[in-house]
Amino acid sequence: MSSPKLVPPPPETLSPPPAAENLTRVYVWQLPVRMAHWVIVLSIAVLSVTGYYIYQPFLSARGDAAFTMARMRYLHELAAWCFLSAVLVRLYWFFRGNRWAHWRSFLPLQAWWRRGFRKQLRYYLFLERDPDSKVGHNPLAAATYLVVFGVMAVEIATGLALFNHIVDSPVLGWFVNWIPDAIPIRYVREIHFLILFVFLAFMIHHVYSAVLIGIEERSGLMDGIFSGFKFFPAAFVASDPARGPQDAPVLAAGRSQWRGQPEARP
Repeated sequence: MSSPKLVPPPPETLSPPPAAENLTRVYVWQLPVRMAHWVIVLSIAVLSVTGYYIYQPFLSARGDAAFTMARMRYLHELAAWCFLSAVLVRLYWFFRGNRWAHWRSFLPLQAWWRRGFRKQLRYYLFLERDPDSKVGHNPLAAATYLVVFGVMAVEIATGLALFNHIVDSPVLGWFVNWIPDAIPIRYVREIHFLILFVFLAFMIHHVYSAVLIGIEERSGLMDGIFSGFKFFPAAFVASDPARGPQDAPVLAAGRSQWRGQPEARP
């Protein structure tokens, strides 16, 4: 008995292969931005564990391990100085960095920023099908980061006030002694501790939204925080309102499943 002969489907039913597209490889996140990002992430992880232990010890120490609290305090203070250094580097890069890292991209100074903020908010409220795609941060993310940097400033100020409450440095006290003068030190400690949960909540949302937008855009968003590069069609990059003439892209050929839409300059 002969095997059945396979008959190919009619030509009109075959799906054409997707056309290759020239993508633009854009160096969005410069090295200082990426380094500051990861130092902040790692230091917050250490600060969260050690800070919670300082506030509410969760280990029983005996014998030679009786200095657990001292070790936790040392690690907490070491991570705090790393955190402060990384935040200062990122603040400096608000003025020194490229257009996507510059402070102007984080403020609602232009109409395209305000439009993008509303569109991205509607996307998270399930009122828009597609996110507001930008080469750098979308406006809602940029506004969120500004709030987070404000929270970081409060955490740093209260932390330095608590540190100076122990070491009593005249130099450091000149900057932070007004805090315990205005707020009792026990409340400063409570504020410093409770901000821990603000950071944890933000980190959960930050990872979720980064993965989500990375899947939606298919622009290499998650890889970009390691390599610094994101990938977009050339027309999209040319239409990016935050892009300056000094931000010249590097062309790279590849196959694209890009889902964003270019936005015309205002």
